[in-house]
Amino acid sequence: MGKMLVQELMTADVRSLTPEATLCDLLDLMYENDFRHVPIVDGEGELLGLVTHRDVVRGAVTSKDDLPQNWREEILSSRTVDNVMQAEVCTIGPTDTVEEAATLMLEHKLGCLPVIEGGRLVGILTESDFVRHVAETC
Repeated sequence: MGKMLVQELMTADVRSLTPEATLCDLLDLMYENDFRHVPIVDGEGELLGLVTHRDVVRGAVTSKDDLPQNWREEILSSRTVDNVMQAEVCTIGPTDTVEEAATLMLEHKLGCLPVIEGGRLVGILTESDFVRHVAETC
């Protein structure tokens, strides 16, 4: 029996945004879909960065909590995701093993790994994918 590959466990239907998307767009996508990680791609689907829920909280929302609601909304509507995204992102390939992915995630304390093939985003592997796999196989 061979080792499980990332492509067997990853989520292939990845929702992403471009760097020009507003923080409002990002928060809407995160909250409506219960996402904690959103890849940022260019028009060709190449990964440019990643935004996590923690990035948004750290960089955009909590520091503005003392502002009136309409000012917060204006700030979130005028700032773009490239202001809070991480440009340096660990990635993995679809034919790499799940063991390699898990090791990367543990060593670097990552909640997800974007899956890249030929420079393009083809999936995302999250902690939830691992938990779902364990729940389904136990």
